[in-house]
Amino acid sequence: MAEQNGEASMVDKVKDTVEAAKGTVEDALPVRSKASIKKEQKALEKAKKKEAYAKEAQAAPKTKPAKPVKDEQAAPVRDPDAMFKEGWLDEVRKERPEPDVYTRFPPEPNGYLHIGHSKAIAVNFGFARYHGGKCYLRFDDTNPEAEEEKFFTAIEDIIRWLGFKPYRITYSSDNFDKLYKLAEELIERDGAYVCHCTDEQIKDQRGGTDEKNKHPRYGCEHRSRPTEESLAEFRAMKDGKYKPRAAFLRMKQDDFVTGNPQMWDLAAYRIIDQPHHRTGTKWKIYPTYDFTHCLCDSFEHITHSLCTVEFINSRESYEWLCDKVEVYKPMQREYGRLNLTGTIMSKRKIARLVKEGKVLDWDDPRLYTLVALRRRGVPPGAILSFVNELGVTTARSNIQTVRFESSVRKYLEMTVPRLMVITDPIKVIIDNLPEDYEEEVENGFGPKNVDMGSHKMPFTRTVYIERDDFRETASKDFFRLAPGSSVGLLKVTYPITCTSFKKDDTTGLVTEVHATYDKPAEGETFKKPKSYIHWVAESSKHSSPVKVEARVFNSLFKSDNPEAVEPDFMADIREDSLVTFPNALAEVGLTEIQRRAPWPEEAGEANGEVKPGRESVRFQAMRVGYFCVDRETTPEKIILNRIVGLKEDAGKGSA
Repeated sequence: MAEQNGEASMVDKVKDTVEAAKGTVEDALPVRSKASIKKEQKALEKAKKKEAYAKEAQAAPKTKPAKPVKDEQAAPVRDPDAMFKEGWLDEVRKERPEPDVYTRFPPEPNGYLHIGHSKAIAVNFGFARYHGGKCYLRFDDTNPEAEEEKFFTAIEDIIRWLGFKPYRITYSSDNFDKLYKLAEELIERDGAYVCHCTDEQIKDQRGGTDEKNKHPRYGCEHRSRPTEESLAEFRAMKDGKYKPRAAFLRMKQDDFVTGNPQMWDLAAYRIIDQPHHRTGTKWKIYPTYDFTHCLCDSFEHITHSLCTVEFINSRESYEWLCDKVEVYKPMQREYGRLNLTGTIMSKRKIARLVKEGKVLDWDDPRLYTLVALRRRGVPPGAILSFVNELGVTTARSNIQTVRFESSVRKYLEMTVPRLMVITDPIKVIIDNLPEDYEEEVENGFGPKNVDMGSHKMPFTRTVYIERDDFRETASKDFFRLAPGSSVGLLKVTYPITCTSFKKDDTTGLVTEVHATYDKPAEGETFKKPKSYIHWVAESSKHSSPVKVEARVFNSLFKSDNPEAVEPDFMADIREDSLVTFPNALAEVGLTEIQRRAPWPEEAGEANGEVKPGRESVRFQAMRVGYFCVDRETTPEKIILNRIVGLKEDAGKGSA
């Protein structure tokens, strides 16, 4: 009660401060800013919530309120800013030590981001944040044929979910007028020309595609056309004179000596007969990535243009174009991209999986798109911790999915609560307990050394255990429940011993086990069991158990490299990639966990950037794995997704 009164006095104190500020706001503004008043108002709201929880806890003394998780109680983790303090990113900063740092993350809005993009997001947003700079989210929306509004929304949402806030959200299309003007200027500087060649002709100019008939490169016949003629043709392209692929604006880069394909007269503009989502039908020509990217970087005064190593050849064309039109030139540098083995990230191939019904959708938890990982329950902090753990170098990172899951497991170990879930239940009737026997057992939410509070769960005459925890015949190497053998029930004082069991005549499955509760007579002692198993009791008074559907997601593919499988990756799909347990049971602590989620609060949620979704209800199902609540959950049906398994999964024989 004293603790509750202390909480109330804290609320009153904050309230008095805020009210005083409101009453004199006009006079106080020169001394105290609106921001400080707003901060105090937030403090009041937070204190009210804390007070409300204290009252609720007082009204329900069976549940101990959680204590905040202290940093020193968490599992040891690498310095979250380590990748900016050392190695490649530190060298990049020293190479261009401008006082104001500007970076950008420039996705194409033509699909969902995947795990590889999480590294690009962490590098660009994190680098700017660490150095007190700013990072743009710039949508590279120069291809209206492939862009959809849902991708714009999903990309922004994922960035905020990861805990980053863009300095500004911009679009390449913001600069269409400016880009067109520079394209005309490039022509006038004899740096571009209009070409009417076919794809086959362009390939031949670049030496051909047949290895047996390779020949020296040569220039397009339109390369030497007068500047005035190219300018007129370019304007004709803009005015709709030509159909798609009938004309291109190409940059005059090639000296026919360089071996860099990114300097082989790349296209700067092409014709696309498609309305743009922001500019409508104003434009019939659209700039390419190679023309747009460096110039938009220049317009936004990007200091460090950080991209993956497949763009290393593009650095030469990037700098060539900036110099040719005499604009500010950012510094482009390239780092190794992140790639996971055992999965695919190609948008085209994932689209095929979705279309052919091999996965639920783009957010199917077996995929490694970021929307899928979010639905699977992987915390954003775990993803960023994984990226930081890998560090940033110029080498490509081919990481096994098991390493990623290990990193996620390490993050979850000390940050989420625990409870008991039975995926495939068998009923156990303890015959020597009365029909109305009911005992309340205290179960702590927190893992070792972390106090997250506790709750009460019933122990009754009827309990449910995992099917894997029972065998019809006892053996020396099986330490769980079997006829004549004993096993401990986690948190229950005494073990139980199996006396008999029943089977279904049709399926042959065990449906009911009978046992005795081995409580010793007064003055006697009992033998401690060799193993303990988890369980859930039947109690109408406690609304126990909680019925759920548990989904266990295994790897979607059989091999580490599905791309190499013949005839294609579709032949590598596992039949057991999704295992559903429709009759799973959870203990009553699930209700408490849902009410108090998220555990822990994520950066995006804490900053008010993201509304916590159902996936933020995460917990460890003891001896089973880590789970979250799926977005398809309804008041009538709770669906759980397994995030990752436990370390003990390979040898699930002891608790």
